[in-house]
Amino acid sequence: MKTSVKSDIEIAQSSTLKPIKEIADKLQLNEEDLEYYGKYKAKITYEKINQLKTKDDGKLFLVTSINPTPAGEGKSTVTIGLGDALSKLGHKTVIALREPSLGPTMGLKGGATGGGYAQVLPMEDINLHFTGDFHALTAANNAISALLDNHIHQGNALQIDPRRIVWKRAVDLNDRALRKVVVGLGGPGQGVPREDGFDITVASEMMAVLCLAKDLEDLKQRIANMVVAYNYDKNPITVGDLGIAGAITLLLKDALKPNLVQTIEHTPAIVHGGPFANIAHGCNSIMATKTALKLADYVVTEAGFGADLGAEKFLDIKSRMAGLKPDGVVIVATIRALKMHGGMKKEDLHQESVEALKAGLQNLHKHVDTIRQYGLPFVVAINRFLSDTEMEIAELKHWCAAQNIPVSLTEVWGKGGKGGIDLANKLLKTIEEKENNFQPLYPLELSIVEKIRTVVQKVYGGKDVEFSSQAFKQIEEFERFGWSNLPVCIAKTQYSLSDDPLKVGRPTDFIIHVRELKAKLGAGFIVALTGDVLTMPGLPKKPAAFQMDVDENGNAVGLF
Repeated sequence: MKTSVKSDIEIAQSSTLKPIKEIADKLQLNEEDLEYYGKYKAKITYEKINQLKTKDDGKLFLVTSINPTPAGEGKSTVTIGLGDALSKLGHKTVIALREPSLGPTMGLKGGATGGGYAQVLPMEDINLHFTGDFHALTAANNAISALLDNHIHQGNALQIDPRRIVWKRAVDLNDRALRKVVVGLGGPGQGVPREDGFDITVASEMMAVLCLAKDLEDLKQRIANMVVAYNYDKNPITVGDLGIAGAITLLLKDALKPNLVQTIEHTPAIVHGGPFANIAHGCNSIMATKTALKLADYVVTEAGFGADLGAEKFLDIKSRMAGLKPDGVVIVATIRALKMHGGMKKEDLHQESVEALKAGLQNLHKHVDTIRQYGLPFVVAINRFLSDTEMEIAELKHWCAAQNIPVSLTEVWGKGGKGGIDLANKLLKTIEEKENNFQPLYPLELSIVEKIRTVVQKVYGGKDVEFSSQAFKQIEEFERFGWSNLPVCIAKTQYSLSDDPLKVGRPTDFIIHVRELKAKLGAGFIVALTGDVLTMPGLPKKPAAFQMDVDENGNAVGLF
């Protein structure tokens, strides 16, 4: 007889939350250290964050994965389950996650609060409006656009060339109709007509700036440094030049404070910031991670998508800027996803196929090689699905043993923290036994071209990189402005190590094609756009929104 499996939202809604004050008590946070957003959410004050600066840091664990597939990997689920497991073992633990974007929540991907019995709560709030951080970011982003257009309308003292405005408006939804727009139509009273466009909020520089700022003053300086346009002499114009950095920072003064919530098992979780990893840097905020490190003995965090995207950016961008040194890494893999990387179709995944699994293992192997290149100890977590067979599990474990790869069969989706005890123990053992020789993959002194080539060859396993004529011109321009010593943030499909989403597994001898570069001086990196990756996603034919509703008591329905 087939038993029904509860949905994530059913599990979440049947769980009992503790008042957020009780969660804060575990971290020795007092009433005055918190700003409450209802019963179960709170922000940590700047005053408390400043007081914590003299405390020693706990240990930091990064959770990454293989390249995602439609079969699912469960990276956030493993992150939460590992945190719960460490807590069960008696360790003072904090989980540090990104906030979900409304775009994928209502689109295809779903939310980002974990799954099964390894979730952060209240999942409905976190997946929807939460504490309003993303709305504040959207407002701040669009305030810059409004003030920029007004500057041009009111006489254009900075001689901004309307054809060379690089700042886009933003909305936190998947809306392909807004990728290219025209603003200022309707005559002289409506402003100066020009081409414009929208990025999804999580791909905006504003999001990156919030997540990389060390404090409020640093945030203000980063906002001032953001390039919004070029003048008629082709020199950059910044937010600081417009004289509005203070006003924009004011809009974000609360959004910069980290958010405290809890897991189903009442482990403290700090959920803050949410840049995409395929088109941005894919990590939660420095403020959140560093605050967590001061409050806990162990911090478990994640970086978006596979190790070729989120982990690379965590290690080459965020860790470099924040002075972080991860103590260990977990690489999440599922047998289902590995079989897809081995050529199996999604509709056939319920069938046992050791051969497809063997073929797909090369994708995992590349991500293992990547983490080894950074000099970090690691454990592979097999995120178990109900369809996995004993023979498939045995094959994966045997392969890991043959490659001298520590591996743990992880069952946090169905068992919560209990299902992650083996992973927690193996990770703690690994960081004790293995050397940690972490260093970023490239020095900042390398040229922009060589930094991109280094990532392509060492992380993606590609043959080389090609640049469009536009990209070459932009590189020359950036070098002329003295921007070449910044790290690179490569925007690439998450589904493949290459820039072609159809090339699953471990492709070889491929060329990465860079079509355009963008200078993000506020964030402090150069973005390289590859393949067909877009900064404003579209919705699928049947968006997840079709399943969503609310009952007469205000409870969410169909939210995963």
